[in-house]
Amino acid sequence: MSVQMSGMWAEVLEKVKTWARINSPWILHYNSGSCNGCDIEIVATITPRYDLERFGIKLQGSPRHADVLICTGPVTLQSRDRLKRIYEQMPDPKFVVAVGSCATSSGAFPGCYNVVGHVDEVIPVNAYIPGCPPRPEAIIDGIVKLLTSLQPPAPATAETHDAQSPAQAAAEAATNEGESA
Repeated sequence: MSVQMSGMWAEVLEKVKTWARINSPWILHYNSGSCNGCDIEIVATITPRYDLERFGIKLQGSPRHADVLICTGPVTLQSRDRLKRIYEQMPDPKFVVAVGSCATSSGAFPGCYNVVGHVDEVIPVNAYIPGCPPRPEAIIDGIVKLLTSLQPPAPATAETHDAQSPAQAAAEAATNEGESA
């Protein structure tokens, strides 16, 4: 059964879906073969000290409910098919964040017998967060920038040039919090 909507209602529904996607993304973490340094930093971002949930981001255990896939480590032969399957199980639109040097460029493991390569050789990546391991502030900043990029451009007015968007204010707060820690 298909529901036919007028142009106005379809536009409103699309705006609501975009708003929900930006303000309440669910993330799924997948370790494709890392040393666990990046994993520890990702877990640290969820703790009360860094509090990733203040941006509405929730860690989800199922790919069928996740909006953002966070990958760490180089992709190994053993994990390649699992990573593809997890990516395919995610509903559209889906986004992938590669965290750490190994996920972005194979790190210290290029040419190893069991390493396929970095994450974007297997699935498309939307954001890269370099570092070995990246600090929690960098992870938060990368995810917030990904969410900010999903926002449709606001119409240019004199008021919008002076005002800061909530995502920009959140990224600035995360940066300032990291400097004080």
